[in-house]
This record gives sequence, structure tokens and C-alpha cells, in this order.
Amino acid sequence: MSDTDNKAQNKAPNNLKDTRDKRKRVERIKNGIIIAIFVSIIVSILAVIGLIVAIVNMVILGNKVEKLEQGSSATVTQSSTVTTQDDSNLILPGSGEVSKVYLTFDDGPSDNTDRILDILKENDVKATFFLVAKEDEASKDRIKRMAAEGHSVGIHSFAHKYSEVYSSLDAFKTDVDKMITYVDGILGYKPKLYRFPGGSGNKVTNVDIKECIDYLDSKNLAYYDWNVSGGDSSSNAYTSDELVENVMKDVLKYKTSVVLLHDDNTKGATVEALPKLIEQLKGANVEILPITDSTPLVQHVKAE
Repeated sequence: MSDTDNKAQNKAPNNLKDTRDKRKRVERIKNGIIIAIFVSIIVSILAVIGLIVAIVNMVILGNKVEKLEQGSSATVTQSSTVTTQDDSNLILPGSGEVSKVYLTFDDGPSDNTDRILDILKENDVKATFFLVAKEDEASKDRIKRMAAEGHSVGIHSFAHKYSEVYSSLDAFKTDVDKMITYVDGILGYKPKLYRFPGGSGNKVTNVDIKECIDYLDSKNLAYYDWNVSGGDSSSNAYTSDELVENVMKDVLKYKTSVVLLHDDNTKGATVEALPKLIEQLKGANVEILPITDSTPLVQHVKAE
């Protein structure tokens, strides 16, 4: 065999090895490119997800800021909202929680106001009064006494006639505005508390109650309904003992109990019941308080 043939035979394996090495390098390069592309895609997806999350958070934050800037007292100043169907307001047996009780009186001032105030003072108890407009000087003096003795003063209605108050949104606004002016003229400050005639869940209004709520918010008025009632607003002629029983059978169920009572010339049984009611409440070791900015809202129709 010639030298030429030997060289050709030796070169053939080397060429095959070089080809294999080239193929391996190409494969490695291909795999590297594929991995690089895959990583780039993953990084891009994660970046897009991060951007979407950031945008969503910005939108949520913007909505919260917008709500705060709208100045809703129900959202900004109050700690929470509860309803009679709200299980979170129930006191669980054995929990040891103490009920906070808010005695509220609608429709005053009246000829019974002085006696109610006397009883509250004698027992060192503060309450909340939701007023109607009375133009006589004696009534105005009673309102001044309420405030001077540390009771919370809110508004109920100027006309206190459902057919007038709820005949239209403009009529409702007028009634509220007149009561704000009325209280401001007597006490020198605008009230912050409101109670709907018949409650926010009344069935007699011709106006969308949510529109009324929006107007109260614009006036910085927080509205309170009730989740416990003495029953003195009904036509039933409850005795004083029955009125006390009506309150006590429900008042200890709730962490926040807003009690509906009435300050009216015809409510002599309520006045008679009040000392006994306070005695039983104190015996149950509850806290009896006036409604303030920190009182949880109790509403039949919850503010949006």
C-alpha cells in the first residue's frame, strides 16, 4: 500500500471525528439559544404580570382615595356599620363581651323632656336626642340643656310628616336643611347625627332612600337607626314594665345596641320606665353611652 493510501485512511477517521464535534457544538448552540429564548419569554411574562398587578393596585388605591375624598361620614369617621341581621354584632354566649348601649329619644323636646333629663342626670347617664322643630322658648331651652349636660343632639325632622318629608328629594333636602339651621341657631353649631322619620328602611317614602343618604353625606350627617326598641312608638299601650321588658329581652344580644325610645307629650309610660330601665341595664354591667363619631353605625339600609 502506498503512502498516499495510508494518509487517506488516517484522514477519514479524523474527518468523521471533526464532523461529530461540529454537530455537538451546533447542538449545544441550538440548546443554548432555545434556553435563552425560553428564559426571555418567562422573564417577559413575569414582567407583564408584575405590571398588571401594579396597575390593578393603583386602580384599587385610586378608588379608595376617591371614596375618601367624597367625604362620606359613614366611611370616614365611623368605626363600622352593623344591622339587625349582622351576626358580627351578636355577643356569643360565654364570650364575656360587654354590650354598649345607646339610649336614643325621638320627637323631642316635649313637656316630658325635663323629667327625662332629670332622670338621666340623677343616674349619671348620657343619651342621644333626635329632635323635631319646636319654636317656643321652653323647647329651645330644653335643647340647650341637653347639650349643656353632655347629651348628643341630632336631628329627626322639621315637618315630621311623612307625606311632606318624603314627597320628593327636594322636599327631603329642605326638611334637613331647615333642621340644620334650627339646631345651629339654638346651639351655635351644626348637628352631625340624623335619624330618618320611620327609619332608613321605611316603606312610605316616594324618594329613593339612597339619594337621601347621598344628601346626608354631603351635609356630613351620619344617620342612625336602631336594633332594639322599647315599643313606645306603636299604638300598643305598653305599661312601663312592659317597655323595660321589651328593651331588656334584646339589648344584651348585641355588642352595639341602639335603643329606640320617644320623648313626646304622650309618652308618660316611657318616662316612668326610664329609671327602672337604667337600673336593670346597670345591673347587667353594660356601658350606657351617647352616640359619638366613634359609635358603630346601626342602619337598616346600609350606606354605600
